[in-house]
Amino acid sequence: MANSIEFIPAQYSDKTQSESTAQEMLRCGPAEIDRLADAGLPFELRSGVRYFDVSDLYNLGMYSGRTNTQPELAFRMLFRFAGRPVGDLLREKSWDFQVRLDCVACEGVAAWRFEAPDAARFGGRVEGGAAPEASAGSAAYAATVTTVGARTPLVSTELRRLTREYLDAGYRWQMIPVAMQADYELVHDLGATSCIAASLLLAERFRAAGYRAEAKRGWFCGVLGGALDLPHACVEVEDEDGALKTVDIAKAQLAARLSPDTGDFQELCLGSVYNKVIPSTASGNASFAYHECGSQLPVQVRADIRSLR
Repeated sequence: MANSIEFIPAQYSDKTQSESTAQEMLRCGPAEIDRLADAGLPFELRSGVRYFDVSDLYNLGMYSGRTNTQPELAFRMLFRFAGRPVGDLLREKSWDFQVRLDCVACEGVAAWRFEAPDAARFGGRVEGGAAPEASAGSAAYAATVTTVGARTPLVSTELRRLTREYLDAGYRWQMIPVAMQADYELVHDLGATSCIAASLLLAERFRAAGYRAEAKRGWFCGVLGGALDLPHACVEVEDEDGALKTVDIAKAQLAARLSPDTGDFQELCLGSVYNKVIPSTASGNASFAYHECGSQLPVQVRADIRSLR
């Protein structure tokens, strides 16, 4: 199992998960954790307890082949929609969008900058959504966000070639810390990929081919009841027909890994938009929020996004 993934490099690793948590995530006992550690799973020993990076544990579980680890179960739940008819992903859908912003080691009252939902870019709308007022420590944002899907497949044969070239390159999707994802050359040198890293690299290749393209961040919604923070990224590119298209390369990769019956959804990811993604104003390697208090630690952004029926 340890040979199936690339562990998070030390400069990006944050070992906060105890050994008991690791056993629960991987559905294994102490002896198996010992074997993983002996095989190279990085850990820190604190007060006699081993602590692991959550991304390492997630990736071990996802590629274990056991079928019962928490990551495998979550992955199947996450993508169960991808094998269904895609028509439901094209209809108008509204979301109760709540975000809490926490400034770690805050240094006082200051203005906030939040990269808010920007659903209007692809035919949706945002109701409410007042900008957070200046404060210390924490702030909140709330809105009703309506998204809509549309079939707008890539027209350019060159954009399709570059997209297919990336998909065929064999990069292995892994859970990767956001800071490391911005280091997209390192991620791909390891043979791995993620939504932000993939979008940054693909956008660079689109631009090199003469197209206007940018990796953009947003949220993937409607998972496990909706109350799950899933920051996401895709490429927005101006196609030969003059229309702005989205290439959701990571979701196409993950759907292909799940089942060959997800072909319609994979095609939807190559230019079209669907209602489970809320775009934001943030670029692909930027934070969702900043606090102008002077703290050197990044703002923690926790989203709670629930479907409105």
